[in-house]
Amino acid sequence: MSEKEKKEMPRTDAPEAQPVREETARAETEAETEVRPPVRTEEAWEALAAERDDYKDRYLRLAAEYDNYRKRTRRERDALHAEARAGAVEKFLPVYDNLERALAQSTEDEAYRRGVELTMKGMTDALAGVGVSVIEALGKPFDPALHDAVVHVSDDSGEENLVVEVLQTGFVMGDRVVRHSMVKVKN
Repeated sequence: MSEKEKKEMPRTDAPEAQPVREETARAETEAETEVRPPVRTEEAWEALAAERDDYKDRYLRLAAEYDNYRKRTRRERDALHAEARAGAVEKFLPVYDNLERALAQSTEDEAYRRGVELTMKGMTDALAGVGVSVIEALGKPFDPALHDAVVHVSDDSGEENLVVEVLQTGFVMGDRVVRHSMVKVKN
């Protein structure tokens, strides 16, 4: 390397003076612009308190709206789920009716009858498993919320508005009627 090249190369062993000057200048500038809290008057404090109360009110209203939204969506989801379950159960009720009719018929083949009875038991267990129960109507007072009166029979003996025969079994799922019982009522 020539002498000229050596002179042009920066020296690495000499301390750099430039950063020290920048730090000193920055410290002097910061000292000159020291931030002091503003002096607040009574009116300013009242304005800040009003603003704080406004933000608190907004926050509480927003929290209440969110809570109401959460509850409403949960109710809607549960109602939709119950409606879907009830719709699925309704599709199986004709099968239940056919099994009920098959059990009402007399047969000489006991193995066949036993098979229909087991199938009916499986069906009732499956319905009970999803929360569906049979509406007990025979011998009970007529209730238009649970029963559908298709036949009226005149009879002066005993109680009025009494279910004397069930023509088609009704079902409930919780508080919801899936299918009303078709009944014969005594007047």
